[in-house]
Amino acid sequence: MKNFYNLNDLEDINLSISEILDIKNNTHKNEKIFNNKIIGLIFFNSSLRTRMSTFKASKNLGLETFFINISNNIWSLEFENGTIMNSSKVEHIKDAARVISQYCDIIGVRSFPSLENKEKDLEDHIIRSFIKYSNIPVFNMESSIAHPLQALTDLVTIKENLNLSKPKILLTWAPHIKPLPHAVPNSFIRAMRKMNFDISIANPKGFNLNSDILEGLKINNNQLDAFKGVDFVYAKNWSSFKNYGEVNNKNYDWIVDENKMNETNNAKFMHCLPIRRNLVASDNVIDSQQSLVLEQSKNRIYTAQYIIKTLLKNG
Repeated sequence: MKNFYNLNDLEDINLSISEILDIKNNTHKNEKIFNNKIIGLIFFNSSLRTRMSTFKASKNLGLETFFINISNNIWSLEFENGTIMNSSKVEHIKDAARVISQYCDIIGVRSFPSLENKEKDLEDHIIRSFIKYSNIPVFNMESSIAHPLQALTDLVTIKENLNLSKPKILLTWAPHIKPLPHAVPNSFIRAMRKMNFDISIANPKGFNLNSDILEGLKINNNQLDAFKGVDFVYAKNWSSFKNYGEVNNKNYDWIVDENKMNETNNAKFMHCLPIRRNLVASDNVIDSQQSLVLEQSKNRIYTAQYIIKTLLKNG
């Protein structure tokens, strides 16, 4: 693995999960093995868990960390080739990526979609440009259409709490006040399919994800019905793909609450955080013993540590 763009870059996903759990259970294993190496963490958007968990993982491995916040730390970047740069864009990604490669040994990039131009967002041009022009390994800390670090973490968390070989897992749309990206649900679905888990999806009409992601899956527009008998419930909002970027301000009854969780097979509750309490899910669900949200956030450390270690060893 030279770069980590999506889950397809993993040679053996089951082996990756086992190695992440080994890192978690042997916290001092491989400690400080990359002293004098530098990691650059490049953020085009806000972050709490990704920023801190990746910093912690880097620290565990002995790396020195550069945080680069594009909005206020460096020159604005141009990504289009052949552009006459006579506007507000000061530096081209060709130059910036290669310069950063001279200063760092590995790069992590986080960039959200515009949710305005579907074709442009599907190109995932920011992370792909860094991969194209960098001379060092690049890993995806969430892009326009994928969040593989989160999805791999979710698999690790499910594995730790799994009592069945093939659990029933529900990904349910939940309310939000603004349009959100598709990266997390996209990668979560791909992760579940790679493990051959029984994945089902519930969302209001008009809010299906990309048909390429959903191929062969049934979409349930009746949320209460979708909850029946499942073992894990993953709540996440996403904006419309068909009417790109459209937000739904009507279906507030799609909140995950105790009544719906009571329809499940004593299911575990999952969410990638941050979560808007009593809008996406009720306090009683988030704070229940069945909630895995804090386990998910903690496991982000060990997933990031595994990816960084693997890339640096291969690189």
